[in-house]
This record gives sequence, structure tokens and C-alpha cells, in this order.
Amino acid sequence: MKLRFTMLAVFSTLLLTVMAHAKETKDILFRFNNAEPVVFSHDVHLRKYSNNCRICHNAIYNLKQHKRFTMAEMEKTKSCGACHSGIKAFSVADEKDCTRCHKGKPRNVNYQVKGFGDVTFSHDVHITKTGGKCKSCHNGKVITGKEKHVTMAQMEKGMTCGACHNGKKAFTVAGNCGNCHRGMKPKNINFKVKGISDVTFSHEIHTGMYSCKDCHTKVFPYKAGAVHNTMADMDKGKSCGACHNGKDAFTSAGSCDKCHNNFKPGTVTFKTDAGEAKFSHEIHTGMYKCADCHTKVFPFKAGIKHNTMSQMESGASCGACHNSKDAFTVKENCEKCHKM
Repeated sequence: MKLRFTMLAVFSTLLLTVMAHAKETKDILFRFNNAEPVVFSHDVHLRKYSNNCRICHNAIYNLKQHKRFTMAEMEKTKSCGACHSGIKAFSVADEKDCTRCHKGKPRNVNYQVKGFGDVTFSHDVHITKTGGKCKSCHNGKVITGKEKHVTMAQMEKGMTCGACHNGKKAFTVAGNCGNCHRGMKPKNINFKVKGISDVTFSHEIHTGMYSCKDCHTKVFPYKAGAVHNTMADMDKGKSCGACHNGKDAFTSAGSCDKCHNNFKPGTVTFKTDAGEAKFSHEIHTGMYKCADCHTKVFPFKAGIKHNTMSQMESGASCGACHNSKDAFTVKENCEKCHKM
């Protein structure tokens, strides 16, 4: 009876050892979004190293840390690259050996771009173009596996697609939007402006006269949340003022109603020690053009420094016109502006 229990215990121990060994040495699949998984075979590697697990654990792989390594890191002897360096085993850096681990056919990569047609990157087209040289892109510099999506401005500086699409190796990413963004139809952009009617920028009108590269990205960056320029900035050639300068297109200085639909600026109230002073846009736009005052005399923005009456008497602010020649003088007609 004692012998039977002893044999049962030995058999159970062996069975548990076999089960544990079988569980620990399953194939490991490394999955990718756009390609077939890479299969690491424990059986193949255990046979190679006489079932010595310590060759890899924990010398190369720490079982407590599940870290994914990039190909660039492997080429620096991390992870698989510790052995696959071209000495002990084939090198992970050797382009001809990529398919020894990466089986199957890489799939297309789809990028969803808000406000534009989606972009599809075709592996088939690019692999054919490069003669099957994966490392043309996957070289730790162009595609590193770590960076997030980059902007078009960054591509124009040589990042990701821009490394080849620079106008030399392949068509440039600057302005050839329809080559990648299929069915592209950029939407109108609405700018909400405090104190005056909103402005709608029509891509349809402008792309009928110009190509995308005329504006992007030298004048306008391809991203939301960009800094908005003031009308004074536009007068100096920034933003819309790069073209709306009175030569290439109507000037942004004074042609307010061409962009601000249903244009009707309100009354501006100034609180002073001598009582409130109200400036009526309605009265003044009946006699003058916007360009007569903006932006040489008054900048198009809130929060500007107010001028004193003494400064106005010297020709600043309202005093530019209210000088007893063009209009009544600011010196002796206080009650005409100030409710006293």
C-alpha cells in the first residue's frame, strides 16, 4: 500500500512538471495592427539550446516585465537582437531576413483625418516601388514605431512620409493633398469674432483659384487650435493678408463687408472721468470707409491702450480727424462726445 502511494505521488509530480513545462513553452504571438503576427517558437529555441531556459530568462527577458521592443532597439541587441545579431543567429538588421519572422502580407494602413478625406497607405505599392526593401521606411528614423501621428508641417520637414515625399524621391507632401486624401473636399471654416459678424472662409472658392500649397503650410498650418491673427497682423502680410494685400486680392484693410457677412459694427462705449463717450460706427461708416481709420489709427482688437485728451489734441486716436479741419476739434466740443 505504501509503495502504491509512493508511485502515485511520483507520477503526479512528473505529470505536473510536464503540464507546467507544456504551459510555459507555448508559442508566443506578437500581434500588429497592419500585419500578420510574429510567432516565437519555444520548441525551436529550446531544441537549439538544449532546453536551457536560462539562456533567455531572465538574462534577456524578464518574466515580470512585459515590455515591447522596437526593431531599432532590437538592432541595438535588445530582446531578440541579443542573439539575432548575425553572430549567433541571423541578424534582425538584415533586410533579406525580415520575412523569416514576419510572415504573410502586410495590410494597408488607414488614417482617419478630421475634416479631410481619409488616407490609405498601401504597403503593396510602396514595397513594389522600393523593391521589397522594408528598411527604406522601417529603419528607426523614418518609422520608429513610437511616434504618434505627425502634422503635415512636420512631414514637410522630413518626418515620416515626408522623408521620401519631398519633391525629389517622390511627389511632395506640400500641396498635393488629393494624391493621398481621396475624395478630399475641405469644409468651410467659421471664425467667430467678438463685436462684429462672423467670418466664413470658403475652401471651395479658394481651391478654385489656387492650389493647396499656395497657403499650406507656409501661411496656414494644417492643424486645429492655431493662433488667430489680428487685422493689424493681416495688414502686415500675415494670415489672409498674405494674399489680401490690395495686389493679389482685395486688401484686408478696410474691405470688412467682403468677409464679415451682414457687417454692422456696434457702438463703442468709453468710460471716462468726464462721463461716457460713445463712438457710433453707423455715423462714421456713413461718411468714411473702414480703411480710413483701421488699422493706421485704430487697431482691430480689444484691450488696447486708450489715449488721453492731450494726446488726441496732438493728433492721436480721434484727434486724427477731429482737428477742426476734417471734423470738429476735440479741444472745445466736450459735450458732443461726453454725456456730461
